[in-house]
Amino acid sequence: MDETFPKETVYTVSEINSILKGFIEKSFPSVTLEGEISNYRPNSTGHMYFTLKDKDSQISAVMFRFRAASLTFVPKDGMLVRCKGAINVYEPRGTYSIVINSMELAGEGNILLLLEQRKRKLAAEGLFDQARKKELPVFPKTIGVVTSSTGAALRDIMQIVRRRNPCVGIIIFPCIVQGAEAAPSIVAQIETANRFNMCDVLIVGRGGGSLEDLLPFSEEIVVRAIAESKIPVVSAVGHEIDWAISDFAADKRAPTPSAAAELCTPVKTEVIAWLQNKQSEYYTAIKTRVENLKLMIKSFSPENMETRFRSIEQPLLYRFDSAKEELLSSMSDRLKETRVYIEKMRNILEASNPHLILEKGYSMVRDKETGKIIRGIEDTSPGATIEIIPAKGKITATVIE
Repeated sequence: MDETFPKETVYTVSEINSILKGFIEKSFPSVTLEGEISNYRPNSTGHMYFTLKDKDSQISAVMFRFRAASLTFVPKDGMLVRCKGAINVYEPRGTYSIVINSMELAGEGNILLLLEQRKRKLAAEGLFDQARKKELPVFPKTIGVVTSSTGAALRDIMQIVRRRNPCVGIIIFPCIVQGAEAAPSIVAQIETANRFNMCDVLIVGRGGGSLEDLLPFSEEIVVRAIAESKIPVVSAVGHEIDWAISDFAADKRAPTPSAAAELCTPVKTEVIAWLQNKQSEYYTAIKTRVENLKLMIKSFSPENMETRFRSIEQPLLYRFDSAKEELLSSMSDRLKETRVYIEKMRNILEASNPHLILEKGYSMVRDKETGKIIRGIEDTSPGATIEIIPAKGKITATVIE
């Protein structure tokens, strides 16, 4: 080091950064690094920027688009990954980062990938559909708890239920919650509760733990048992930041077992206050209705009934009289019009009566043999016998000229 940095030499910042860049990049041309992804920031160009960290330190990381295209998973904060790349120093700022060439899941990262694949498969089958969800009972008589009989989660649930409503019963369905035997044990207790219809709602869960500890609640057989349960199920696995696939299949998800107990148990004092409030509302409503009915009944006395009947009858009678007068007046007018019309027709008929014309001195002449009316000399000829019909009688004559 003494040869590289002589004691009396004064360096500029750029010179130091340049020396360090050459030294670091030469020393770490290829490195394999394992850490947890944090502050993941994908770029619109396809480059990915994030931080790799462990419990004590962190390092900036970048994966350029052409390398990121080969990834088989989508990076997320919290994933544990194993990266291969080179250490790069950004000389103007004196900072360094790892430029990643390849990246794969490590440790819990593999579990997260497995869970994500399983979740997608079960979701495609419709196990998480909202239409399958059941409403929790408002006033459950009995709450079933599928969990470890020795865990703190059970103690918390029992304590909260008893504090909120001691009238609500609790049935414990003890099961194994960790390890290879846990999933079948959980399923068996869910099926037992359903087979005998032993409770109104089921809390299925456990206290916090590592991702591996919570795996039984993401097993496919457990998720299917929860989805098929006829009893409403509340999933309560781990702490608020934890999750399991059972959360998606359950009718409700609670962040903790204690929260599940609060979700399922109505507070007795609140229920009583609510009932008393409703009782007061119904009493007031019934009392008001009764008073209204009394006033209505009072108005149905004989005197009031007659008055009300008259008040209804009088307008109808008035309308009837008015209609009768209108009808009579209309009929009278129509009769007058008819009489005038008949008189007019009679006059026309009388004016057309041939006897009236004959009485004025006219006569009608017709051929005796044919009976044809003679209107002009062309209708007869000399020697023809004709009849002359005056107003009275009949004259027979022979045409001479």
